[in-house]
Amino acid sequence: MNGKWQTVKLGDVCEIQSGGTPSRSKIEYWKDGNIPWVKIGDFSDKYISKTSELITQLGLENSSAKLFTKGTLLYSIFATLGEVSILNIDATTNQAIAGLKIKNNNQLDINYLFSYLKSIKDEVNRIGRGVAQNNINLGILKQFAIPLPPLETQQKIAAVLDKVQKIISESKATLEKYDTLIKSRFIEMFGDNSTENGKWNIEKIEDICTVTSSKRIYAEEQSTTGVPFLRISDLVSRINGNPINDLFIPNSKFKEFQTKGLVPSVNDILITSRGTLGLCYIIKPEDEFYFQDGMITWLAFKNHNKVLSVFIDWLFKSILKTKIDNETNGATVKYVSISDLKKLQIPVPPLELQNSFAAFVQQIDKSKFAVQKALEKAETLYKSLMQRYFA
Repeated sequence: MNGKWQTVKLGDVCEIQSGGTPSRSKIEYWKDGNIPWVKIGDFSDKYISKTSELITQLGLENSSAKLFTKGTLLYSIFATLGEVSILNIDATTNQAIAGLKIKNNNQLDINYLFSYLKSIKDEVNRIGRGVAQNNINLGILKQFAIPLPPLETQQKIAAVLDKVQKIISESKATLEKYDTLIKSRFIEMFGDNSTENGKWNIEKIEDICTVTSSKRIYAEEQSTTGVPFLRISDLVSRINGNPINDLFIPNSKFKEFQTKGLVPSVNDILITSRGTLGLCYIIKPEDEFYFQDGMITWLAFKNHNKVLSVFIDWLFKSILKTKIDNETNGATVKYVSISDLKKLQIPVPPLELQNSFAAFVQQIDKSKFAVQKALEKAETLYKSLMQRYFA
């Protein structure tokens, strides 16, 4: 970053407000809503063009939610910190998201601000961990120092980063197409409502797996080096192919847990159980990490010769995740308990059919591997450019 550039406070160049959540107990605030309502799960790309939930005009008028106009930059300030996106629609947000409206577009370019805020995500997370509940308030956000080169320089920086970001987005889109292909094959082989098609035996997950979580790790037990310790956001990043390791537990503590059988085995599954529900991660042979209790549920398989991990993984992706989301709609914070997962009924198709599906997934994964490598290369370039421009 050029030391000659002027530095300004974010609150001096942007109008900043946080959103709000209409009461979930008031059905009239949600039913047949037509106003987009953004939550952190809707941050999937640079631009937000649709949301998973909508509120009504009554919900907007009777809550702290605010209608942000198209072109507003959104920034997450609670739990999952430092995520950035730009509204491509008029929308409201929950209270975990702040809306930033640039006061003077001849002074500050929105694409430049988007890139700069992305570049300081790690630093913001370090600040947030020093605050109760891992958050930053609007007062802290308004004090963020923003380097302000000439507008032409801002636009050139943003253009270079956007070019690389386009490659990243296209690679991710290709990976999503491969996942859609696998999901289609799953539905073709097993149906789209596998627990009610009458073809297979139906069993509870607790009959197939021991459903549990991790040993609780207190703050004083964490360390700056050792074995990575994953929060739910870290597990989601790992599922998405972007492992983040910035919290750890001592190697000795991890070895102790291994000795006591408190560490997942290869092909066991971890499931996100709070906020973002039903995402699965299959433990790989090279994995060595521990994870946060309460937020992440561990499926320890009793018999891998009865149900394959890859079948469970895609059963959640294709059917069960949507079912769980629908059943938890209306909750202030979405949560699925260990007891809920134990009782969840799943089909048990013949192992031969599961193996056939697993072979198909393996073949697609080979194609995904090349795309994933290209994606990683582009993401590395993007990070190096961010370092060059903003470090």
